[in-house]
Amino acid sequence: MRRESTGKVPVTKPAFDVVAIAASAGGLNATGKVLEALPEGFPAPIVIVQHLDRRHRSLIAEILARHTRLRVKQAEEGEPLKAATIYFAKPDRHLLVNADDTLSLTQTELVHFVRPSADLMFESVAASHRERAIAVVLTGTGSDGAMGVQAIKKMGGTVIAQDKASAEYFGMPGAAIQTGSVDFTLPLSEIPAALVTLVMKGEVE
Repeated sequence: MRRESTGKVPVTKPAFDVVAIAASAGGLNATGKVLEALPEGFPAPIVIVQHLDRRHRSLIAEILARHTRLRVKQAEEGEPLKAATIYFAKPDRHLLVNADDTLSLTQTELVHFVRPSADLMFESVAASHRERAIAVVLTGTGSDGAMGVQAIKKMGGTVIAQDKASAEYFGMPGAAIQTGSVDFTLPLSEIPAALVTLVMKGEVE
């Protein structure tokens, strides 16, 4: 059942400007569990790359909207980022975050055989928001995101990866962890609380 919004979103100055989440196989379920535990007033925008078959119409908005109090929408070219809003990449389009807090969609070449690419999204977030960016790598096969989390870390941002015990597929989070750039390796159930604490309080115990 979709959660009803009261329409009242408290204004909070976030400690981070953007949260970028990447997932592949098993990712819709994992992403839904993260989003459903975030409060209505979560004060940062969230951008998501979820690997899907580009031949199929994306139902991400409909699926994720059932799990969250936040607004969920497909990203549009040039769209400004807004707090308490979740933006996901269109099928077969890379999703990039710009320094002026707008989104770009590109159909440049595949990265690690996928489009959208977690690496490109993370690298754009690292360049545009530096130490005020959080990258989250959830369940998925392959290694997409591993280069991107290194860019996030190099620019002073924070990286979270799902742990092996809770990941349906450990390829993507495992590759990220192996880079040495992950700050927090957490069970899926603990990732929402870490995001709330980081973004709304600026620290994690």
